[in-house]
Amino acid sequence: MPIRLRLAMHGRAHKRIFHLVAINQRARRDAKPAEVLGVYNPHVPPGGDHKTIEWSVDRIRYWLHVGAVPSKSVVKLLELGNILQPGSIYHPQPGNTVPREEPEPPALLSKIRERLQASAAETMPAAEETTPTTEEAAPAVTEETTPAAAEWSTPSSTAEESTSASTAS
Repeated sequence: MPIRLRLAMHGRAHKRIFHLVAINQRARRDAKPAEVLGVYNPHVPPGGDHKTIEWSVDRIRYWLHVGAVPSKSVVKLLELGNILQPGSIYHPQPGNTVPREEPEPPALLSKIRERLQASAAETMPAAEETTPTTEEAAPAVTEETTPAAAEWSTPSSTAEESTSASTAS
């Protein structure tokens, strides 16, 4: 059961207060927590000069030591209260990414890849034998092919005769 330190919302609309709780991370926002660690009131009371935060520092440190992960808003509050230092493991610095190691594929996948590569290597030479090379595919240009091209070209006089014959009829 992964535990998370987060804020549970209580109070009426526009007068919310938040309880700092240790709770299963999959539980809904206002579910019963494993432990209530403190109260955060973001509203400044009349005649007051600051917001109210009451918490049990020892219990928060215990849950962090056990492996509870704080939410982003809780990290900010804990940094304001000097429980967490800025740049802690819960608040990573931008640009400092941990390189991930790619897991090795299972033995079955590596065997399948080897078989596919072997079958591809066997079929590749057969495919090369059936395809003609560039020398065989392109016939050499000789003088014999030029008269055939002459048949397709019509002299300008022949073109004039055909147009005059079509206009005369």
